[in-house]
Amino acid sequence: MSQRTAQSLHLNEPLRIVIVGHVDHGKSTLIGRLLFDTDSVPESKVAEVEAISARRGMVTEWSFLLDAFQAERDQAVTIDTTQIWFKSAKRNYVIIDAPGHREFLKNMVSGAATADAAVLVVDAAEGVKEQTRRHAYLLHLLGVRQVCVVVNKMDLVDYDQARFDQVAGEARNYLADIGVAVSYVLPVSARMGDNLAQPAANLAWFDGPTMLQSLDSFQSVSRPAGQPLRFPIQDIYKFDERRILAGRIESGVLRVGDSLLFSPSNLTAHVASIESWSTPSPAVEAHPGESVGITLDEQIFVERGEIASHEAEAPQLSNVFRATLFWLAKEPLTVGKRYKLKLATRDANVQVEAIEKVIDTDSLAGRAAEALERNGVGEVVLRSRTPLALDEYRSLPKTGRFVLVDGYDTVGGGAISMEGYPDQRPALRVKSTNITPVSHRVSATERSKVVGHAGGVLWFTGLSGAGKSTLAMALEQHLFQRGYQVYVLDGDNVRKGLNANLGFSPEDRAENIRRVGEVAALFADAGIICIASFISPYRADRDRAREAAGEHFHEIYVKADLAICEQRDPKGLYRRARTGEIPEFTGVSSPYEAPEDAQLTVDTGEQSIEDCIKALGDYVESRFNLRRNGG
Repeated sequence: MSQRTAQSLHLNEPLRIVIVGHVDHGKSTLIGRLLFDTDSVPESKVAEVEAISARRGMVTEWSFLLDAFQAERDQAVTIDTTQIWFKSAKRNYVIIDAPGHREFLKNMVSGAATADAAVLVVDAAEGVKEQTRRHAYLLHLLGVRQVCVVVNKMDLVDYDQARFDQVAGEARNYLADIGVAVSYVLPVSARMGDNLAQPAANLAWFDGPTMLQSLDSFQSVSRPAGQPLRFPIQDIYKFDERRILAGRIESGVLRVGDSLLFSPSNLTAHVASIESWSTPSPAVEAHPGESVGITLDEQIFVERGEIASHEAEAPQLSNVFRATLFWLAKEPLTVGKRYKLKLATRDANVQVEAIEKVIDTDSLAGRAAEALERNGVGEVVLRSRTPLALDEYRSLPKTGRFVLVDGYDTVGGGAISMEGYPDQRPALRVKSTNITPVSHRVSATERSKVVGHAGGVLWFTGLSGAGKSTLAMALEQHLFQRGYQVYVLDGDNVRKGLNANLGFSPEDRAENIRRVGEVAALFADAGIICIASFISPYRADRDRAREAAGEHFHEIYVKADLAICEQRDPKGLYRRARTGEIPEFTGVSSPYEAPEDAQLTVDTGEQSIEDCIKALGDYVESRFNLRRNGG
């Protein structure tokens, strides 16, 4: 397919517009009247609506053109998303009519998630309401960046320009506060058809476009060909001898011959062919929005849920991430709850690790909370047992947003942020090949008998200022005086040599701990007690250090509240972090994940140094001293 042909297809694709707003602000009436004014409904349907309205003693109710369920006519409430095709002189459209009632917000989430642009409907008489703000925040959360605000029912305020200016200003200010740039703010009367498809004499003071003209100016953003390739695998089919990987391209361009990286498995292969349906000749490339199958040049094990990408622009891998979450379930979200996460074609079990704050959608202020209630928005931390392929929703909305499911019910939707968390791919990828381990002629048991104690790793983790280094050096002296072979690996000392080439980004921190974990494991294998004193903020990194040392690993949590650590601040780091001099500082602008099942916890906020050293010394004596334990 040529670039010109691809661009032509892109321009002919329908623009997907979601219509949102507070209940009774006139969304369905607006859409129905727009369909009528653009000759997009059969005359028989219009006649039916006019007859129904007449029987009920009302003027023509244009919302009846949309209401597919009798329950909606009876309740005058839209209860499901409705998708309607129509066209202007310029382009085709798919309009998504999303519910405005609180009870049906989950349908609104599913509708808005596929939209290129949005129309936010506000009643001119009532102005911006709580539900208006909630829907606007959802548009922000779901990454909708083209927004037209329609101030409806201008006929009920006598087409007053001052009232329009007041409501328009309120809407603009709120959307600006949440980071959404408004494309247009228009006065209309949906019931009367004013300023929908045609200008209106009643609004002569308004010199802007009609609603239809504003929609025509929006750009289709749902087919991001210029973005990195994301091809989630939907299913695997076998035809003849071919194994076809099928799915829909969410972003980027896929070509025959491309080298693909599959995440999270980290397997690679080349595209041998693109298998498309109902095409006159074999495709050589595929574009966003196209559902295709591909064959590979070698048989690697790829399953549903993997995401294919180019290696240079791959998604991040992580088993933990932050999310801005909109909660829909009756039961509140609380720390420790488990849910099924659906991300692209991947299903994974996740646990709520933290609720960092709950956001007031009116004031946009955040507050601490132990639960996220129904229809609330919060910033949370979710953790899975296995690595997930993740994108920041700000960069790639299609693969950066997710839903949570409890049983068969959708209970939440959210947007992913990896702020403060590292890409774990480097630690999961093995680059070394042709490696043959060397077998020592001196066993660990023989080494232990000579020195009188087993080797091991005492991994001290805790916030900066908790007292890790102080305890590590004091314990080293204490144990050495009692005949132990012991050595301390401390963060600052290691970074002067072994890890001098690493900075303090999340990825560099992860690599720092990976290297230290491997070195500490070698110390333990040599029969030495290695005290590793590192903040090591990420649980996944400490788990890898535990894996490296195996049964020799002992996690020691040096506990102290953040306030105590800041008060101590022995190196002045917290002060500098609070002023912005040190970005991504643990506990301030970067997360610290406390151990869940440390072998020993010493609380330096509650215990003296002497008491902590006694507890640590007793722990070592009981687990490492062979003579005491009959070894």
